[in-house]
Amino acid sequence: MIPIVPGFIQNVGLPGLLLITVVVLILFGRGKISSLMGEVGKGITAFKRGVKEGKDEMDGAIEDATGDAIDVTPEKRRDQTTGKG
Repeated sequence: MIPIVPGFIQNVGLPGLLLITVVVLILFGRGKISSLMGEVGKGITAFKRGVKEGKDEMDGAIEDATGDAIDVTPEKRRDQTTGKG
C-alpha cells in the first residue's frame, strides 16, 4: 500500500527542513523545545513501561491458566496423538 502524502511534503529537502527548524526555534525558543522533548521522552518511556507491564501480566495469566489445566483426553486418543501405543 502506498502512503498518501501531500505533494508539498514530498518536495521538502534538507534546506527546507533547516528553515523549518530555525523558524520553530525562533518562535518557541530553545528552552521550550528542550522541555517539550523531555516530556516526549517521558511519554515514550511510560508507554514502553506500560507495554512491558501488560505483557508481563498476560504472560502471568497464561502461565496460571496452563498450570491449572488438566488433560481430559481419553487414553485411547491420547496414545494416537503422542505416537505411543
